[in-house]
Amino acid sequence: MLHRSTSRLASATRSVARTSYAVQGQRPASSLVYIEHKNGKMNDSTLHAVTAAKAVGGDVSALVVGTESEVASVLDEVKQIDGLKKVFTAKNEGFAHVMAEVSSFLDSSPATSSGPITHLFAAHTAVAKNVFPRLAGTMNVSHVADILSVKYDDASKSTEYTRPIYAGNAILQIKTSQDKDRIGIVSVRTTAFDKAKMGGSGAEVEEVTAQPADSPTKFISEELTTSTRPDLSSASRVVSGGRALKSAEQFTAVMEPFADSLGAAIGASRAAVDAGYADNSLQVGQTGKVVAPELYVAVGISGAIQHLAGMKESKLIVAINKDADAPIFQIADAGLVADLFTAVPELTEKIKAAK
Repeated sequence: MLHRSTSRLASATRSVARTSYAVQGQRPASSLVYIEHKNGKMNDSTLHAVTAAKAVGGDVSALVVGTESEVASVLDEVKQIDGLKKVFTAKNEGFAHVMAEVSSFLDSSPATSSGPITHLFAAHTAVAKNVFPRLAGTMNVSHVADILSVKYDDASKSTEYTRPIYAGNAILQIKTSQDKDRIGIVSVRTTAFDKAKMGGSGAEVEEVTAQPADSPTKFISEELTTSTRPDLSSASRVVSGGRALKSAEQFTAVMEPFADSLGAAIGASRAAVDAGYADNSLQVGQTGKVVAPELYVAVGISGAIQHLAGMKESKLIVAINKDADAPIFQIADAGLVADLFTAVPELTEKIKAAK
């Protein structure tokens, strides 16, 4: 399966960001944020990337890439993001189903009147994971992924980032030089930055020219997992099930009523996903989604390091496990040592009664 919106960015960025290639010497910071969107709606994770871009200082602009109808449907929303100086748009029907393999090599002449771009930001989603490494490679610059913080030093024209390594057990500090890396390609861990506020006065819009490159890779189809529940990546409440649920049928029977009673999204540990209890899209952890909801309830999850890396920044962590020595209790704010097959249905009924 290939993601629909992947590498629309590669072509358009050449028009906007490669302005920096023609500029010699020092230049003030100026950030560009890739706006991820689908079905006419902006992905809220983008707002976290805008906040990271603001931390650099200087002007912050946005880039919206897609077909003419896609850009039109999301543009009004994007213009209202607080703090944007300008919104660049790149429209082409070829961007409807474009893969990361499609990279356009446009000339290096300035494409906009806004000056050179020093940093390109996006949320660390599946789109950025697919697009940004290739984009950085084609532009011959560094790619810094999944950052937790960013600090720009105007005097030395360098940027310092931090990012987690070893499943979050260590924090790596990275410093890049503007002279060496003419533009920073950066993806942002959304749980580390607040959302940018909406309600701006309406940023100026400028259209840039971008053509998709020819590629032997063609879009065939996509299969989407749909749900009426909140999106796992952005939900304020998440309930996750582990291997202790024993089967896919029991995972569904226990977790779905519980999630519905709380108005929560459903997640799963890697062990539950590998065992076939839950879909891969529900996996929380180092190799799954990283979440930081207001409430995270771990049901039958022992608390492996891989899983903790994806949820330990949650505001309130509740663990339900019959093993009192399970590692999950070491980071939980509240814990219940009990058989989940008894405790969770009882808790579900009490929540429903309380409503």
